[in-house]
Amino acid sequence: MKVYFIGAGPGATDLITLRGANILGRVPMVLYAGSLVPAAMLVHCRADAEIFDTAALDLEQQEACYRRAQLEDFDVARLHSGDPAIYGATAEQMRRLELLGIEYEVVPGVSSFSAAAAVVKAELTKPEVSQTVILTRVSGRASAVPEAEAIEKLAQHKATMCIFLSGPHLKKIVADLRLHYPDDTPVRLVYRATWPEEKTYEGTLGTIIKDTKRGEWSLTTMMLVGAALGNGAQVESRLYDKDYSHIFRVVKKRKQKEVAQKSVEDNAQDGKKELV
Repeated sequence: MKVYFIGAGPGATDLITLRGANILGRVPMVLYAGSLVPAAMLVHCRADAEIFDTAALDLEQQEACYRRAQLEDFDVARLHSGDPAIYGATAEQMRRLELLGIEYEVVPGVSSFSAAAAVVKAELTKPEVSQTVILTRVSGRASAVPEAEAIEKLAQHKATMCIFLSGPHLKKIVADLRLHYPDDTPVRLVYRATWPEEKTYEGTLGTIIKDTKRGEWSLTTMMLVGAALGNGAQVESRLYDKDYSHIFRVVKKRKQKEVAQKSVEDNAQDGKKELV
């Protein structure tokens, strides 16, 4: 018997991994976070699967499902939104499974931050602009963010930031970011990336508050912020530069040396012909 923690991806039913979909298609019991994972994702489950929406269950009730599966010796899929490694509330489940002697496996998924970047067609890292991505969130009732990781402190790095669950807190977030980022710093908001009701906003730290209305962006909104989102001065990576050699591609410099050597040899031959 094994429990599979599966990343469902950001929402679209075809953005779950093949491994995750295959497991859903064979296990007899599925627990899924119905408040964050669309019911349409259950299309991957086998027709006779027993399905529980964990939005209505506390941790002890979920543990009871695992205990029953252990007694009856069948596998369980625990479907989490995005990737289970990020804000997945999986650690406490894993601890309980370990105490019960139940084996488990984690199947990664597409996180909402990378899905949001894809929706707005943004690369979050650019040469000489930002090579760091900070994933964070604001404090909520379920769990607080440590003081040392407050947005105003993380903003000092001026890296690309992906702020989860940002919708209701835009005014405070923007005020904290503006302590370190200039007002013309690009900002993108993505609500429910890849869902049918997806919506986006494009602006800057200086315009976002006047452009958006209070309550317009709900909790499951991703905020992307940082100079890397802009289209200003661009520096191209050397990775595909025609003069950049690496272990997979030896280019130009060697060829130029060969051409130069051939030119010297040709000139020498021409000199001999003239003497003759």
